[in-house]
Amino acid sequence: MTHQQKPSLAWLSDVNVFSVNRVPAHSDHYYYETMEEAKQRSEMPLRHSLNGSWKFSYALNPAQRQADFYKTEVSVRGWDHIEVPGHIQLQGYGKPQYVNTMYPWDGHEHLRPPMISEEHNPVGSYVKYFEVPKEWGKRPVFISFQGVESAFYVWLNGEFVGYSEDSFTPSEFDLTPYLTDGENKLAVEVYQRSTGSWLEDQDFWRFSGIFRDVYLYAVPEVHVQDLFVHTDLDERYEQGTLTVDVQLSGAPASKVAVELKNEAGQVTALGDVSSPGQSLSLTLNAGVVELWSAEAPNLYTMYVSIYDAAGELVEVVPQRVGFRKFEMKDKVMHLNGKRIVFKGVNRHEFNPHRGRSITKEDMLWDIKTLKQGNMNAVRTSHYPNASLWYELCDEYGVYVIDEMNLETHGSWQKMGAVEPSWNVPGNLPEWQDIVMDRAISMVERDKNHPSILIWSCGNESYAGEVIVNVSNYFRDRDPSRLVHYEGVFHNRDYDAASDMESRMYAKVADIEEYLNADPQKPYISCEYMHAMGNSVGGIVKYTELEEKYPMYQGGFIWDYMDQVIVKKDRYGKEFMAYGGDFDDRSTDYNFSGNGIVYADRRWSPKMQEVKFVYQNVKLLPDAKGVTVKNENLFVNTDQFDLVCSLKREGVELFRSEESVSVASGEEQYVSLDLPEHTEAGEYTVDVSLVLREEELWAEAGFEVAFGQHIFQVEAAEAAPSPAACSEFRVVEGDVNIGVHGRSFSIMFSKQAGTLISVNYGGREMISAPPAPLFWRAMTDNDKGAGLHFESSAWYAASLSRRCVKWELSEEANQATVAYTYRLSVSDEVSVKVAYTVFADGSIKVKSDYKGAAGLPKFPIFALSFKVPADYANLDYYAQGPEENYIDRAYGARLGRFQNRAEDNVTAYLVPQESGNRTGVRRVAITNELGQGIEITAPNTQPVEANISPFTAFELEHATHHYELPNVHHTVVTIAGRQMGVGGDDSWGAPVLDEYLIDPAKDLSFEFTIRSKA
Repeated sequence: MTHQQKPSLAWLSDVNVFSVNRVPAHSDHYYYETMEEAKQRSEMPLRHSLNGSWKFSYALNPAQRQADFYKTEVSVRGWDHIEVPGHIQLQGYGKPQYVNTMYPWDGHEHLRPPMISEEHNPVGSYVKYFEVPKEWGKRPVFISFQGVESAFYVWLNGEFVGYSEDSFTPSEFDLTPYLTDGENKLAVEVYQRSTGSWLEDQDFWRFSGIFRDVYLYAVPEVHVQDLFVHTDLDERYEQGTLTVDVQLSGAPASKVAVELKNEAGQVTALGDVSSPGQSLSLTLNAGVVELWSAEAPNLYTMYVSIYDAAGELVEVVPQRVGFRKFEMKDKVMHLNGKRIVFKGVNRHEFNPHRGRSITKEDMLWDIKTLKQGNMNAVRTSHYPNASLWYELCDEYGVYVIDEMNLETHGSWQKMGAVEPSWNVPGNLPEWQDIVMDRAISMVERDKNHPSILIWSCGNESYAGEVIVNVSNYFRDRDPSRLVHYEGVFHNRDYDAASDMESRMYAKVADIEEYLNADPQKPYISCEYMHAMGNSVGGIVKYTELEEKYPMYQGGFIWDYMDQVIVKKDRYGKEFMAYGGDFDDRSTDYNFSGNGIVYADRRWSPKMQEVKFVYQNVKLLPDAKGVTVKNENLFVNTDQFDLVCSLKREGVELFRSEESVSVASGEEQYVSLDLPEHTEAGEYTVDVSLVLREEELWAEAGFEVAFGQHIFQVEAAEAAPSPAACSEFRVVEGDVNIGVHGRSFSIMFSKQAGTLISVNYGGREMISAPPAPLFWRAMTDNDKGAGLHFESSAWYAASLSRRCVKWELSEEANQATVAYTYRLSVSDEVSVKVAYTVFADGSIKVKSDYKGAAGLPKFPIFALSFKVPADYANLDYYAQGPEENYIDRAYGARLGRFQNRAEDNVTAYLVPQESGNRTGVRRVAITNELGQGIEITAPNTQPVEANISPFTAFELEHATHHYELPNVHHTVVTIAGRQMGVGGDDSWGAPVLDEYLIDPAKDLSFEFTIRSKA
C-alpha cells in the first residue's frame, strides 16, 4: 500500500499499515548492461553497497529518541558508530533475549494484538552519508534493505521515503525524487516492536536492527523489473519446456531475446519477442534436458537480453535454470517421476558472534556440511533466508521448504496447552493483508530457484481462514510447487491449508498409525528428533519407515545449529552463552541448543549418526563381499570408489580400491578378493564409498557411505596355563589385604570396602577408589522426561552404598577379593564387585547386580574410579570414533581411535552425560610417556566406557562449562550397560523401551585392568 501522509508512530500498532511507498516485491535476479558482464556474473556495476560503519543513536523507547535526527540540518557528529549489517543488541546496546513460545513481553506488560509496548520498544536511529556513483549518470536509483527487524522508517535528505515491516524479506524504496548532487543524508529509524512482532514469535533470539545487506541500485532505461521462469517436462521426463514471464519498467523495449545455454556453454534454445510492451511471456522448447535434483544439480543459464527503442542492447539478465518437475502422484510426492524422501534438517541462520547476520562464508560452510552429512533437504525455519542461500541450494543440490515469516506461537499455545482464545491471525480478516504481504514477498523474491520444492505458510500459528487463503495464493501463483503447513494438525477444519500431512515430534507408532489408516496425504515430519544436548537416539526408527511405507516421505531434524552467543565470563574467558546469561527475563534458557553442529561451526558427535542413517547408498558387507544398494533416484555409483579394508583387532591387514557401477534404485553384490584370515581374533571388513573426484562440497576421497562386517576366527581350544610368579604373595592384614608381585602391588581395604591401590612399576594408578555407579549426569532429554526426579533414588544409591560383606579367596597364583553392597534404593537390591588379581598383575573385575521389582528407571550400571590427571591419553578399540550410545550407535564403527579425556566432555550447552563409547574391547589410559593402564573386555561381551576429567556429579551440578572444577583426575567409568539418550523430543518423550535397563533383572559385566608400560 502507498501512503503519502506524514510518517506516524501509530503505524507501529496498526495492523493495516505495514508497507508505505515500498517497491512491489520482485524476483532476486542479477542484471548487467553488457553480455560480457552477464557471462562473468561478477559484482553488479549498478549496485553499490552501503554496508559498513553508520552513525547510530539508541533509545529505550520512542519517547526517548531524537525525533528530528533525519533533518538535514541536524548534526549527528557526536553519535556512536555501528556496523551494518548487524544486530543492535550484539553491538553494545540493550540486551539479547531468548524465548521460545511465549512473547518476550510476557509478564512485563499485559498486551494483546496488535498492541505494542510504549515503555520498552528500543529504537535504533541510523544515519549514513553517501554519494551516488558518478558513472550511474541520471539513472533511477533505489535502495534495498535485505533484512531489518522489525519495522523501520526511511528518510533521505530530510524527506520521508517510506516505511516497512517484515524482518526477513527485502524492503526497497525509490530514492530518485529525493537525491541531490554530491553528499546525501540517509536516515533510518528501526523499532524492535511493531504489529509484525506478533507475527514473529519464532523460537529464537530476539534482536533488532539492520541485520542484512543494504545497497543502492540503479536500473537502465529499460529494465527487467520481474522475471518468472517456468520449466516443465514431458511424460517421460526427458523433453524440457521453458516459459519466461517478463515484466519491464522504464522506456519501451524494441526486442526481448532469450537464449538458453547448458553447463558446457552450448545454446539449447533461442527465442525473441519484438515490441513486447511492459509484460511478455515466451515459451521455448529446450529439447532433451539434463534434469535438476539434489543428487545431480544440473543448471542451465538463461540470458534475457533487452534492447531499447533504437535497437541497442541495454540490459542482460543471466538466470540459472533447473529443469525439474515436482508433483503429487497417487498421493505420493514425486520429483522427476520418482518418489522422493526428504533427509532433511531445519536451519536457523546463526553465527555465535553475529546472530542472524550471517556471512557468505557461514553459508558456504553450512551448505557443504549439509552435503557432507548426507542431508538432501532443508527447511528455512521459520522465515525466508538471505537470498544467497537459495543460490547455493540450487548450485550444490539441496531441496528446500521455503517458509514465510509467520509464527504466532504464544497466541495459541501456553505452557504446552492449546488455548487459541486470542490466536492471530486465525479467522480475523483485519490480519489477512499483513500476513498475505509476507507470503507475496517470499514468493516473488524466491520463485525462480529450482531448489525450492515446497512453499510453507509459516510455523506454529494454529489454523484459520487467513492461512488457508495464503495456501490458495501459493497454489494460484505457482502451481509447480506444493504447499506445507503443520498447524492444521491442531484444527482439522482447515486441513486444506496443506498438501501433505505434516507433524512435529510424532512418535514412530503415531506415524505408523496414520500411515496404516488409508491416509489421503503423504506424511513428512517437518520437525523430528529434537537434537537438544546429548540426543538423536533412536533416529533409525524413523528412517526405517522409508522402505516400509511409500507415503512416508522423510523428515527434518530439529535443528541444524546451536543458537548461542559468545560471551566472556568474569575472568575474561569466552564461553557459549544461552538464554538468561544476559539477564534476559523471561527466557527459555538453553532450549536454543538443539544443533547437530555447534554454534562455532564444528560437527557435534550427533552428526555421526545422522550422516549414517541418511546415506543414499547402503553398504552391507560380509566376509567375502558387499551388497551395494543404490537408493539414489537419479545417479549411479560411478562417481565413487569402493574402498575395502580388512582389519584384525583394529589393525589393517589389507586394503583395496575399485570402481563399482550400480544404477539408481538397483543393488549389486560385489565380491571382494580378501586374503585368508586364519589367525585367531576378531576381524572387521570395512567398506566405504568415497568421492572419486573433488566436488563443490568435499575433496576427492571424502567418505559418503560405509558399512562394516564383524566376525571371529576362533582359536583351537587349549587348557589354560596360569602364569607362575615366584614373587606372587597375598598379605592379609587387620585392615588391608595386599596382593603383590615382582612389579605390582594391589591393595584392598576391609574397612573402606573397596580396592584402594593399584601400583604398577612404582606408579600409583588409583587416585579415588572404584565404586558402583547408577547415575549419569542428566541429559536435557532426561530432565525433560522427568528422569532426574523419578530416578533420583539411583543418585542417592550411587553415594550411599553400604559394604555388608567382604571375602578373600586364594588359588595358585591368583587371589580374589569380593565386596557385597546394599543400596539405599531398596533392601532387596545388592551389588557384588569381585577383583581377581593374577600373577602378572592383571585384575579381572566382575560386577553383579541383583535386581528387584518396582524400581525406577535405571540410568546406568557401572563401576567408576579415578586415576591421576596425567593419565589422559586414550587409545580405544571400540565403537567410535565419536561418542555413541545404545540407541545412537548405527553410525559408529568398530576400530582403533584415539583422543584425550577432556575431549569426552562434549560441548553441549549445559554439561551433561557425554563421551560414552559402546562395544569397548580395549582402552589404554596413559600419560605422555605411554605409561598407565589398559582395560580390556571379552570381544563377545564388550563393555561401555566413559573416560572424562569429571565425575557424573560434577557434570550434574554445573550449568555452564566454566563452572566445572579444575582438572585433578581422569575419571574412568566402565559400564555393563547405559540406557539410551532418546530424542523424540526433549519435554517428555522417554527413551524407547528396548534401550532401557530393566532394574528388576539381574545384570553382570566384567573387564580386566593391566599395566600399560
